[in-house]
Amino acid sequence: MAEQQQFYILLGNLMSPDNDIRKQSEEAYDTIPGQTKITFLLQAIRDAACAEEVKTMAAVLLRRLLSSSFEEIYPGLTVDMQMAIKTELVTSIQTEASPNIRKKVADIAAELCRNLLDDDGNNQWPELLKFLFDSVNSDNVGLREAALHIFWNFPGIFGNQQQHYMEVIKRMLVQCMQDQENPQIRTLAARAAASFVLSNEGNTALLKHFSDLLPGILQAVNESCYQGDDSVLKSLVEIADTAPKYLRPNLEATLQLSLKLCADTTLTNMQRQLALEVIVTLSETAAAMLRKHTAIVASIPQMLAMMVDLEEDEDWSMADELEDDDFDSNAVAGESALDRMACGLGGKMVLPMIKQHIMTMLQNPDWKYRHAGLMALSAIGEGCHQQMEAILNEIVSFLLLFCQDPHPRVRYAACNAIGQMATDFAPTFQKKFHDKVISALLQTMEDQTNPRVQAHAAAALINFTEDCPKSLLIPYLDSLVQHLHVIMVAKLQELIQKGTKLVLEQVVTSIASVADTAEEKFVPYYDLFMPSLKHIVENAVQKELRLLRGKTIECISLIGLAVGKDKFMPDASAVMQLLLKTQTDFNDLEDDDPQISYMISAWARMCKILGKEFQQYLPVVMGPLMKTASIKPEVALLDTQDMENMSEDDGWEFVNLGDQQSFGIKTAGLEEKATACQMLVCYAKELKEGFVEYTEQVVKLMVPLLKFYFHDDILFMGVLITSAESMPLLLECARVRGPDYLTQMWHFMCDALIKAIGTEPDSDVLSEIMHSFAKCIELMGEGCLNNEHFEELGGILKGKLEEHFKNQELRQAKRQDEDYDEGMEETLQDEDENDVYILTKVSDILHSVFSSYKEQVLPWFEQLLQLIVQLVCPSRPWADRQWGLCIFDDVVEHCSPSSFKYAELFLRAMALSLCDTSPEVRQAAAYGVGVMAQYGGENYRPFCTEALPTLLGVIQSPDSKVKENVNATENCISAVGKVMRFRPECANVNEILPHWLSWLPLNEDKEEAVHTFDFLCDLIESNNPIVLGPDNANLPKIFQIIAEGVANESVKSEDACSKRLANVIRQVQGSGGLWTQCVAMLNETQQKAIQDLLNTA
Repeated sequence: MAEQQQFYILLGNLMSPDNDIRKQSEEAYDTIPGQTKITFLLQAIRDAACAEEVKTMAAVLLRRLLSSSFEEIYPGLTVDMQMAIKTELVTSIQTEASPNIRKKVADIAAELCRNLLDDDGNNQWPELLKFLFDSVNSDNVGLREAALHIFWNFPGIFGNQQQHYMEVIKRMLVQCMQDQENPQIRTLAARAAASFVLSNEGNTALLKHFSDLLPGILQAVNESCYQGDDSVLKSLVEIADTAPKYLRPNLEATLQLSLKLCADTTLTNMQRQLALEVIVTLSETAAAMLRKHTAIVASIPQMLAMMVDLEEDEDWSMADELEDDDFDSNAVAGESALDRMACGLGGKMVLPMIKQHIMTMLQNPDWKYRHAGLMALSAIGEGCHQQMEAILNEIVSFLLLFCQDPHPRVRYAACNAIGQMATDFAPTFQKKFHDKVISALLQTMEDQTNPRVQAHAAAALINFTEDCPKSLLIPYLDSLVQHLHVIMVAKLQELIQKGTKLVLEQVVTSIASVADTAEEKFVPYYDLFMPSLKHIVENAVQKELRLLRGKTIECISLIGLAVGKDKFMPDASAVMQLLLKTQTDFNDLEDDDPQISYMISAWARMCKILGKEFQQYLPVVMGPLMKTASIKPEVALLDTQDMENMSEDDGWEFVNLGDQQSFGIKTAGLEEKATACQMLVCYAKELKEGFVEYTEQVVKLMVPLLKFYFHDDILFMGVLITSAESMPLLLECARVRGPDYLTQMWHFMCDALIKAIGTEPDSDVLSEIMHSFAKCIELMGEGCLNNEHFEELGGILKGKLEEHFKNQELRQAKRQDEDYDEGMEETLQDEDENDVYILTKVSDILHSVFSSYKEQVLPWFEQLLQLIVQLVCPSRPWADRQWGLCIFDDVVEHCSPSSFKYAELFLRAMALSLCDTSPEVRQAAAYGVGVMAQYGGENYRPFCTEALPTLLGVIQSPDSKVKENVNATENCISAVGKVMRFRPECANVNEILPHWLSWLPLNEDKEEAVHTFDFLCDLIESNNPIVLGPDNANLPKIFQIIAEGVANESVKSEDACSKRLANVIRQVQGSGGLWTQCVAMLNETQQKAIQDLLNTA
């Protein structure tokens, strides 16, 4: 008894507001054995004398214990003890007077039952099912509530008996949803029905069978909202997200209800926004289904009406601190909904619906309507891209008028729209409207009486210059620099006199952006800005100036990078000292100090400017950088109950794992972590072996990141991509330490990379990991993979190929869907492109394996062979055939002569593909003929002979040199060259050579260009009479070919053939008249190219 009393005190202390007492109590609680915890917690729940908050705490802890430690505790209990727990929970539900505690105990019962469902779906607590049925039919409302609550919490409770009980479940839910006397039963039944639908989202037949429950759910949504309960509405949002097709039979009613609730100003903002969320979610998850419903049109004015819900604020335009957007506000919610809906439904539908509304709003005398109209214009740019691009002239002319609007918040919204469009429609926007937009923004930046507008005009200018082609910006450079300088000087004075800094923060970034785009053209203005910028960094040391200082550090480093080492060097040392001083104070900086990420990026730019000279600073830089890159985000596995106590406002984001469970991550510090990881990659790339001291600790940081699986956060995806990108670069750095060290490092990476390829769900991240893995294999070479690696990799690649075919079948099935339309086709094509991109990475990995292991890898490859053959079938899409052929090209190139044993599987496809309608397929096939001639061996001779006339036909067809065909044609020209060079017996060389010469040089495919120049050197060096012509008459033409190749960078000084080509030219140089004749045929660019070749080769 005394122990139990002590335990009650402990429970009370766990709720103490005093952190120290709570922490001590948590430590004491953790030391109690699991079985004892269960006993004490159950006693507390059943103890009528116990205070309600203590009982609540006990119930929460018992549920958590079963959720997190079931396997460790429960199986170790005696059968009697297990039985006692079950009985105790059921009894407690039956006898508990407090509805709150009864609900908490029902949660425990649901959690225990969830864990007692075995892998075959057998429910090992059949008594609970009986209790459920008895309670639902009971006269006791409390018991009916508890039963529905259990079913809501664990809709999979029937396990493998679900089909058997289907009618009973349906009857139970219908009966409860029709309970006229108890609104709470109707609400709970609707939530339970929604939960059951969600847990069976993939079961089409079941969803159809339960579709007649939907009117009841919608009725409960409506009723409960007016009772101040939005739980059923949240369930409806979940259905729209996860099982949208369930809503189809009652879609019109669902939309009408959502619109009604959204328009009702007597409801809370949260409820109205949730109602809107139903429609917006459907526009994302079931766009094609929604496009057919006219009611959707009514949601547009509804969103716009929400965007007008703004408050008057006299101090708004003078505010010096920018508040984060108030995400609870209707205006922000309306804008976000409009953006998502435009992206979901597409511009073809949304723009005609919204255009007239926006035009009317922009002519309204009330500033709030003009503001909302301009913000709406900003919001729909991404989704209505194609349709808006066609009328951009009209939009921009109208938009620029609002930079002169009498109300500052409307001018602010105009700047916002300009900035957004500059990003959404770049570079078309910049090319078409540079003169009007730059002058409008510069004029708005002079609005001294409204700093907030001034700052936003500067922000829009940043967006504009970031994506502005350099050539367009140069003519405005003088004017831009002059304006920015005048404002900077004035704002520096204001900072000193009044302490205001908002505009200065933006102007400093505008200067950085202009310098970044102008590059070396910024050199004349360098001295105008650098002294003031250094002055800010030296003196802006107060806490409230941290952001300004960070942005100025960024500006200095970007200007340094723009103007180049020579101009920046005199200041480099002083700037480095300033940065180092900040760096030594780094340990005093708070974790959320904005200077940290600016500093980290600035160091990386200094590294790019200084090159190897930067190495000396690494000991100072790396400590804080590693500290930031090592930030571990807080993560938690939560059930629905816990999640309701945590807010997304506190920086938590959640992913629903189903079954009432969610995975949460606190995203604070993630942005800094992502930046720091990118900078580590930058150092590895720039310093190479100079970074070797740090490779080990960086590898230990990066490799575990590949295993992280929270993907809803864009920052975390960035971290994962950076982690993958770093692997080959770190191996490159480590090379200098010798093969043993390198192998050790590779072993640490290899398993994690292979596993990540097998498990990574996001295609962007996956493609980067696969690309990285392929590069690592090329770098490490033969012997880098052991048998286990090969086995695992083979299984994974096979899985990727099978998934590729399966996804194509699913897309074909969707094209037969009753909702199929051109909007859905666009989505399907995007999915297809994603799939094909992963296929290219499968090809990359196979390429690296073949090039490293040669013929010995063929037995391993045979498990994939039939799938690759399937890719090259004539009925497959062109991208499949292209990449299938590329894989066979690699087999021939790296695994011959053994490759011939598979020849019957791909030669016919290769021959047919030489004149395929798709240039990409022709290119892959032509490359294949070239490698057969060069590497294939004797067996491929008949095929080379047979392919030659087809290649010549493709090259000589009238449209062979048009843009989309040129790469394929150049591969054909190279292949003809390779056949003549390596298999002359397959061709009439004397007849083909003059034609071949007339097709040179190759300008697009640089790799193949080198092969043709190599062959040309062979021919010239052997004094081939056809190539040189009678009395060397063809030499001027040959000079032209060489000059053109050098000018187009088809030949680079590091290519072996460049020395041979230079020797040809030198020989002619010594022959007087012939030299003059050859040079006279060249234009100025070509003459310079010849001179460059002689100087460098």
